[in-house]
Amino acid sequence: MEEKVFGYPEYNESGEKILTTYENEYRAMLMDIRVYRMKAGETRSFVKAAEEMAVLLLKGSLVYRWEGHEARAGRKNVFTEGPWCLHVSRGTEVSVQSDMDDTEILVQCTKNENTFAAKLYEPKDAPWAYAGSSKGKFGNVANRRVNTIFDHDIQPASNMVLGEVLNDVGNWSGYLPHRHPQPETYYFLFDRPEGFGASFVGDRVFKSTDGSFSAIPGGELHPQAVAPGYQMYTCWMIRHLEGNPWLQTDRCEDERYTWLHDAEF
Repeated sequence: MEEKVFGYPEYNESGEKILTTYENEYRAMLMDIRVYRMKAGETRSFVKAAEEMAVLLLKGSLVYRWEGHEARAGRKNVFTEGPWCLHVSRGTEVSVQSDMDDTEILVQCTKNENTFAAKLYEPKDAPWAYAGSSKGKFGNVANRRVNTIFDHDIQPASNMVLGEVLNDVGNWSGYLPHRHPQPETYYFLFDRPEGFGASFVGDRVFKSTDGSFSAIPGGELHPQAVAPGYQMYTCWMIRHLEGNPWLQTDRCEDERYTWLHDAEF
């Protein structure tokens, strides 16, 4: 099966949208990532015997239930409010019950023998902040707000990283072009359904649209851009490599472009 680096998945009749799995053409991501759309009163339960799991609320209202705990979460949308996310280790059952129609969740999983205490991350735990390396630089067109829900520093027992990005309207993201050895998956949403952008994976360029995703193999450059007039949301998900976890300090910019840091526009 040929491995791909971009996809335009659709929801199936049961409200599931499959992005990457361990067997499909995006298996190089080493993660199982799916998005679910739920109706009011609908409940979905998840448990993975050998995988850790993160259940991220994208929009709507729901009740999380796990290990005798219960918590209510609400998010109007990813553009105006911060994330709610329940992160659990293998063998932990998670149940989510939607309070309203069209609630959407993203479920990120990867294989992990480690166990750790379950954690419900709230918006206050992952505040939005402008990425300092590009704010106001490069002609002031590479401004983006970023939050990190968890990474190696926050949860060292995890094999994953999960965070979110909001491009300023018409701006670039992940600029300067950069790479790292760990595979990364981007899931895109736009503030209007006709919104679009450009996703670069190495020398390949794809039109990013609402609900599309890119599967970035380790070592590939991967900047992004959004069209003027639109705001783009990206859920970014990285899989650590054995003995080589991704760290916030591991941003490896392509040396051909580093002169831009000192350029005047």
